[in-house]
Amino acid sequence: MAKRILPIPDALNPFKGKKQRIMNYNPATGIADRKPVAEVKITVFDFKDNHCEEVKLQDVKELLHYATTPETSWINIDGIRKEEIHTICTGFGIHYLLEEDILNVGQRAKMDEMGDHLFCVLPMIYFNKLSCTIEQEQVSIVLGKNFVLSFQEDSHRDVFDPIREKLHINGSRIRLAFADYLCYTLLDLIVDSYFTVLDKLGERIELMEDVVQHEANNRTLARINLLRRELLLFRRAISPVRELVNGFLKSESPLLDERTMKYYKDVFDHIVHCNDLTDNYKDMVFNLQEQYHTQLNLKMNEVMKVLAVVTTLMAPLTVIAGIYGMNFDNMPELHSPNGYFTTIAIMVVILIIMIILFKKRGWF
Repeated sequence: MAKRILPIPDALNPFKGKKQRIMNYNPATGIADRKPVAEVKITVFDFKDNHCEEVKLQDVKELLHYATTPETSWINIDGIRKEEIHTICTGFGIHYLLEEDILNVGQRAKMDEMGDHLFCVLPMIYFNKLSCTIEQEQVSIVLGKNFVLSFQEDSHRDVFDPIREKLHINGSRIRLAFADYLCYTLLDLIVDSYFTVLDKLGERIELMEDVVQHEANNRTLARINLLRRELLLFRRAISPVRELVNGFLKSESPLLDERTMKYYKDVFDHIVHCNDLTDNYKDMVFNLQEQYHTQLNLKMNEVMKVLAVVTTLMAPLTVIAGIYGMNFDNMPELHSPNGYFTTIAIMVVILIIMIILFKKRGWF
């Protein structure tokens, strides 16, 4: 059964409209253009081995006492607004440079160790099935002695639901561990979500391999270019995450327990594997472009072959018609009563003989 060819949306068709996207942003020279959010949602998970309390707060000042509690706390902030972020960073003693990194958009994935905190910022990536594009959300994570702060831009989606479920399970590993293990779990889920996006991109690549074989046209080229651009954006986003995780492995901070380092090593292996897969997919997309041009050349060769055969078949007939089309009075066949029919018959015989010869030679 033939696979169903999915059309490219008109909004993504470069021949129907020009789509503009910000390919890069330099926070050192650019201005943070963050859209204001209507509200900031704060969720706190305060837990230890025998209990877990989930609290939703409206006022940021209510969470400041979690900076000194003996239990481990995961504080997730959905929605970035300058006033609330400044209050939180001041209350938890977070350096103002890290506060700027949280507020700035388009940050390159990185890890910083400043004072009594470990800080990292990295993209959370989703695949939009409707537009077949990737979407990014910047996530900032601050690791303290007994707390982990996570800052998200979008309050409607994330990949942290498995952590929320495990925190409500008595005896789960995350409840028995400390804040550094919670930080690892957040990073691990984000990195694992990259493979989900890669699977979707891989499906699009496999689909395009079939499309190129049957529809090598401008529309197909537009879809290949769209896929190549999304893959390059994905690769640009996740490439620095490798150095981010490596920063945790190289850190000598007392916030990181030696027993937890093996888990960070596992995340490092995952992001290395993800980068390798991305490079493989990038090569596959480039091969798609070469395959597209090959199909175009094959089509052109077929057209030229047909034209050459037709021209060759018509050449002797054209010569005969040209000879008898000359205006001479002394041509012996000119006044023959059956001259017209004889000439047509000869031309048909010549045409049939040439077709048989071409068939035997396999020219068409």
